[in-house]
Amino acid sequence: MAFNPNGTMLATADGDETVRLWDVAARHPLGQPLKGHTGPVTGVASNRDGAILAPGSQDRTVQLWDVAARRR
Repeated sequence: MAFNPNGTMLATADGDETVRLWDVAARHPLGQPLKGHTGPVTGVASNRDGAILAPGSQDRTVQLWDVAARRR
């Protein structure tokens, strides 16, 4: 899992091949999960400013996601 720098959003890895973004204060998901892996996502890291997420998967890949645009 990875928090954005100000702690308002959390990204979590999921066994269903997705990454979920969460509103920390409201404790609910932000939009649809990020999809793209073909195996369970086992970890998520972000860059220093939280703009890029890097989930790693059992499919042996790491994908880079633009958080604001919600795309790879």
